[in-house]
Amino acid sequence: MPPIQVPQNNPMTEEGVELGRKLFFDERLSGNNTQSCASCHFPSASFSDTTAFSKGIDGFLGNRNAMPIINPGWMNKLFWDGRAASIEDQALQPVTNPIEMHDSWPNVSQKLQADGLYPALFKQVFGTDQIDSVLVSKALSQFMRTLISGSSPFDKYLKTGNSGWNTTDEQLAYEGFTIFMDETKGDCFHCHGDAYNPLWTDNSFHNNGLDAVFADNGLGAITGNAFDNGKFKTPTLRNLVFTAPYMHDGRFQTLQEVINHYSTGLQNSATIDPLMKHISTGGSQMNPADKNKLLMFLISLSDSSFVNNPEFQDPG
Repeated sequence: MPPIQVPQNNPMTEEGVELGRKLFFDERLSGNNTQSCASCHFPSASFSDTTAFSKGIDGFLGNRNAMPIINPGWMNKLFWDGRAASIEDQALQPVTNPIEMHDSWPNVSQKLQADGLYPALFKQVFGTDQIDSVLVSKALSQFMRTLISGSSPFDKYLKTGNSGWNTTDEQLAYEGFTIFMDETKGDCFHCHGDAYNPLWTDNSFHNNGLDAVFADNGLGAITGNAFDNGKFKTPTLRNLVFTAPYMHDGRFQTLQEVINHYSTGLQNSATIDPLMKHISTGGSQMNPADKNKLLMFLISLSDSSFVNNPEFQDPG
């Protein structure tokens, strides 16, 4: 991948990253001091949630699954509906969302300002001890840009020159990759990329045939364009072992269910993506053996070192 495009007004420093990590796990960013960013983005779940919808401080549930935070430095138009243009913009929104952390930025800034450590830390990183929402979002963004995952079994296979996969599971995973790339079978690469795109997402938005009638318009709710209704951001395929449930509304509990959707469960609608070329048959009609091979490949994209990285855990 090319270098991360770091904003000129928010250069990354070790101190800034560490400040962002401290803030990411600080429950004072919520209205009743009970929830942090990590309350819905668990490191052990590859910075996603383990339930379909996260519960806010007032007990209200959201209506979308918390997206995993993986390699965000190369992402654009964040959230399922693309409403945030940058990580900094994304970091601002949960604090004031009434069904999430339900606070105000002036109140959060006041709480952090009264802390015995934060003013000095902000002074060290940003040259001022006056804490506000902009600086908090900048620090959080510096930390999130370090959340880089690139050591899955499939990454290691590629780095060794496409050699060294000898076990039965590894052979199945390789065969699953060929199915992933086969337009008549998995046909996954158009939206999720290939071995030359290690993000495993095209960073774009698609209607992938989940519904014939939309309960959630996704991108269309942001653009106001009916042609965008039912389109959601392509999620990365990295670390799927840790990020269940799947899809924007967490409707699938297992990867087998996800594969079955593309095999036999596609639903037609006015905005169905042309890439869903098997819509006339409800999917690509994969046989059980091919489904299992594809599953093994998807599993091989999971990076256990990412979820266990001590630099990504609560600093205490």
